[in-house]
Amino acid sequence: MEIKTLADTIEKLGRAWEEHKSATDELLKAKADGKSVADIEAKLEKIGKDMDDLTDLKQQLETIEKKLNRPQTDTEVKAANDLAAELKGFNISLRAEYQAKGKAFPGEFNAEQYTAYKSAFFKVVVGVKAEDLPDAERKALQAGTDPDGGYLLPHATVGRTIGKLYEQSIMRQIATVQTISTNDIEGVLDNDEADAGWVSELGTRSDTDTPQLGKWKIEAHEMYAMPRASQRILDDAAVDVEAWLAGKIADKFARVEGTAFWRGTGAGQPRGLAAYSTAATSDDTRAWGVFEHVNSGTNGDFNSTSKFDPLQDLQGALKDQYLANATWVMRREVRTKARKLKEATNDRYLWEPSLQVGQPERLNGYPVRVDQYMPALDTGSLSLAFGDFRQGYLIVDRMGIRTLRDPYTAKPYVVFYTTKRTGGGAQNTEAVKFLRFSAS
Repeated sequence: MEIKTLADTIEKLGRAWEEHKSATDELLKAKADGKSVADIEAKLEKIGKDMDDLTDLKQQLETIEKKLNRPQTDTEVKAANDLAAELKGFNISLRAEYQAKGKAFPGEFNAEQYTAYKSAFFKVVVGVKAEDLPDAERKALQAGTDPDGGYLLPHATVGRTIGKLYEQSIMRQIATVQTISTNDIEGVLDNDEADAGWVSELGTRSDTDTPQLGKWKIEAHEMYAMPRASQRILDDAAVDVEAWLAGKIADKFARVEGTAFWRGTGAGQPRGLAAYSTAATSDDTRAWGVFEHVNSGTNGDFNSTSKFDPLQDLQGALKDQYLANATWVMRREVRTKARKLKEATNDRYLWEPSLQVGQPERLNGYPVRVDQYMPALDTGSLSLAFGDFRQGYLIVDRMGIRTLRDPYTAKPYVVFYTTKRTGGGAQNTEAVKFLRFSAS
């Protein structure tokens, strides 16, 4: 099934949602009638997977459309011109090598093939076996290989990707992110109140309680990586192995911190949002620093009787000032289950698929985001949260990614000691609530 446009994707997503609702109703009826449901469950699982793929594709197409509709920056124009120049030079060199060996030229590379070839080449020069490469990269590499097994060097890539952080978790998109110039950031905690009361005209006035101030602090912790490459490889100006290593490190840093922003212990790493204590008590009685949770009614799942009621309770527990910017955040497997939820009283679906350009999926009117770095769905897990995450969680960056190039310690290799200092912690435990997948 080929999907060419954003409109096609939205139309197919709408049809898939109608099929999903129909299959869910069919499943519920079959269970009530005591019939076999294996085929229906398999059908529903496939439809859910199609909806996941269509939703992801819609987001990708929206991103592309935004880029196409905005003026290109000088950097983007330069990058496009550089790629065109690299590709032209590579094809000239490839043609010359085949002609020098008296062999037929197999044809020029296009931009996609050249990108695959560069990726494959950089992996091979740092020790990855050619047979372990993805099919597209292995084919591209073979096309640039002479009969004796040598590789044609790609032309120099321009610029470094050090400092570019590839987003993996969505926490940097929904939480507050602040750059600091010291090792930590501190703030005043003002959650106490003054005492007051009624008194008669001539009654005795005694001292009342004075509100107390507290303090919170979030420290920037250090991540590091220390890969190495041979000096001989780095000396060849036609190969930008440093840029390739930098990209790989940045990607890994993003995944490491994504885990910490949800599940980090706070000891030598950020304290994750789901690592704080929770209690099934309201904001008025719960201690500060403890998040509120609502039990789902079933271990590791939504409750089939109360259905959406626990999420309604969760939503109702959030104060109005936080509701304006509230978002549901959940794991992908939780989203699959949430699509089947109905109100317990009128059997109405609460899920709203993303059928408009620029609009996210919604649950009971509020946007939904998926983050696989949340705790995995299990008994007692905090795999779904709701609230204003900008108020609830603060990420601090001491500096960007910094690399120390060491050509001396491990000769003939150059060691790239790379660090990044990042911290994170809760700053308002009233602003976010959790659904706890537990019977009680």
